[in-house]
Amino acid sequence: MPLRRVQFMFRTELIQQPVIYELGRKFEIVTNIRRAEVGQEDGWVILELEGSVEEIDRGLAWVVEQGVEVSSLDGDILVG
Repeated sequence: MPLRRVQFMFRTELIQQPVIYELGRKFEIVTNIRRAEVGQEDGWVILELEGSVEEIDRGLAWVVEQGVEVSSLDGDILVG
């Protein structure tokens, strides 16, 4: 299955929302949190997403609709 690495940036009003949980439930995507930093006002999460290309694309479109900023990452985020 294809694997995609992404970073989610959350604004204050989204910090308490279960966006990653809902992404895994609404779409056939396995989420793996690799790194995260969440404060009271904002936060970011680096994820690996595993699933079909079409399902990942649909899921990421939904995440953007929720107001989360999504950036693609290349390479192994645990190295360097």
